[in-house]
Amino acid sequence: MTAISMRWVDRNLSEYGKRIGELKDRFPKVLPRIVNQVGNRAKTVVIRELTKQTGLPRATIVKAIGTPSAAHPGKLHYDMVTRGGNIRLKYLRPKETPAGVVARPFGKPTLYPGSFMRGGLFPDRINVPHFNGHVFYRLNRSGSKITFARSGVFIPREMTTGVTSAAFHRVAAPLLKERVEAALAKLVP
Repeated sequence: MTAISMRWVDRNLSEYGKRIGELKDRFPKVLPRIVNQVGNRAKTVVIRELTKQTGLPRATIVKAIGTPSAAHPGKLHYDMVTRGGNIRLKYLRPKETPAGVVARPFGKPTLYPGSFMRGGLFPDRINVPHFNGHVFYRLNRSGSKITFARSGVFIPREMTTGVTSAAFHRVAAPLLKERVEAALAKLVP
């Protein structure tokens, strides 16, 4: 049986071998940390822009996005998963007027004719504790059947379109590239 043995003859080549070996050991631990840092920065930008784009309070957006699943060795992606359907008007600073309720979906005052938040006749309207600040429409003339008034704002749709999506791509891609290049330059000078 013949044995073949190889070794670096040139000193420069052996130096590269050591540096590549060090990169192989340390880079898989460093890269997930970089992805998480960039992901957290992008999450901050997404929350800021989504708050402006939807007109919802920041706390509502933060709750809807929740805690992202972070990257770790073997899983190099940062997932921001959001939830939320057609948002009720309660969360969009509603104010009742004689014509209906004025709320601020997408940051713009919008009148919802025929909707209401209180009981009684104008001008002596009273708060109804059971309504809990929600806005309603009547489903029949007597008002015995009512339904929630909705805004047309869907957080998942808004998160992936418009200014929010553009801000994410403007921040995340260049920052990730910059940080990975800096880590490589530090690990393999």
